[in-house]
Amino acid sequence: MVFRKLMAAFGAGVEVDTILQNSHVRPGEILRGRVDFRGGGSDHQVEGIFIDFTAVVEVESGDNEHHATYSFLREQVAGPFRLAAGEAHSAPFEIAVPWETPISAVGGHPLRGMRLGVATELALAGALDKGDLDPLFVNPLPVQDNVLGALSRMGFHFKKADLERGTLRGSRMPFFQEIEYHAGHEYGRHFSELELTFITGPHSMDVILEADRRGGFLSSGGDTYDRFTVRHDDHPDQVEQSLRAGLESMARRRGWF
Repeated sequence: MVFRKLMAAFGAGVEVDTILQNSHVRPGEILRGRVDFRGGGSDHQVEGIFIDFTAVVEVESGDNEHHATYSFLREQVAGPFRLAAGEAHSAPFEIAVPWETPISAVGGHPLRGMRLGVATELALAGALDKGDLDPLFVNPLPVQDNVLGALSRMGFHFKKADLERGTLRGSRMPFFQEIEYHAGHEYGRHFSELELTFITGPHSMDVILEADRRGGFLSSGGDTYDRFTVRHDDHPDQVEQSLRAGLESMARRRGWF
């Protein structure tokens, strides 16, 4: 175990380490872990220890793009308390992963383009210090896996994934995920690319599709999109039928069938 020394700028010398029981979770599950911390050379009043869920988001501003780190969940796991010099404590925590948390791993492997993390923050003497970021790997729910598997069987090839700033209808998040595919097989003659977005709740999930010949999500100039709802308990065949219906609906609206 390696402690990360926080608050060095304030001369506190307080050391903190966060241990995740399992960094691979699914939306709606519980992330469990603990924060170990140890006092420095003198007593200090700790106002709180916080866990932040963070994501790297692409932000467009005019003709420019840049990446920014967004916090989408913040939980206090300890404090306030008096931390004596050299005293060691441990604060276990259980945090519900938001249903709308984007996918950052598939099949246990990181999803290219996604960066999610868990940050530990220590509030001490009116100041806040952030520790290093522990990576968070969010795997698909079964219904999301069914959608991804169906696309693969239809010949769509994964291109990349990212997060875009903005709030979509039915969502509470300040960003949304785009999972981008190259089209192949039967749909290759209709679409050059497809973009996929999930808006997930505890009982059902909206699937947003965009058939894309030139560019971004909901952009103009020939792109078309479809939105449909599936339930978590839908059979995989039902999910695939809904997906096919959405793809075919987009193709017909553009006159591609």
